[in-house]
Amino acid sequence: MRWWDLGPVLELEHELFPEDAWSAGMFWSELAHARGPHATRRYVVAQEPDTGRIVGYAGLAAAGDLGDVQTIAAARDQWGTGLGARLLDDLLRAATAFECAEVLLEVRVDNTRAQKLYERFGFEPIGFRRGYYQPGNVDALVMRLSDPAHSVLADGPVQGETHG
Repeated sequence: MRWWDLGPVLELEHELFPEDAWSAGMFWSELAHARGPHATRRYVVAQEPDTGRIVGYAGLAAAGDLGDVQTIAAARDQWGTGLGARLLDDLLRAATAFECAEVLLEVRVDNTRAQKLYERFGFEPIGFRRGYYQPGNVDALVMRLSDPAHSVLADGPVQGETHG
């Protein structure tokens, strides 16, 4: 993900997460840590090959031996295509490159579709964060994956992705 991707990413963010969408400043702050020799973030976008339309994005933060999935999203017309799995696979590959021993994430308790994706990759529930998603006051399920290096897909990078 690069700065010029932020307009379409923010449109998708507001469409998918209208109550608790990230601001432009939040994305800018994350991207500031995604480049250079001391990078601690990995942010990617997925684009349709024919049109270049951004159809998904994902981000990971690394601190020491811990990775944290910051965000992952796929356009509604991409649900069921495997895009979410490819985005998550990319983040887990980045976690491995960052030498993360484990990866954490939060997911809305009412988002069973995403929870099933994370479980397929070996994430396990470890707790809750009450009222985590605001202003809707929705709880988050906290999930953990030990040893992300053994949870990646075999088919390589996200198709149509651009790296940032």
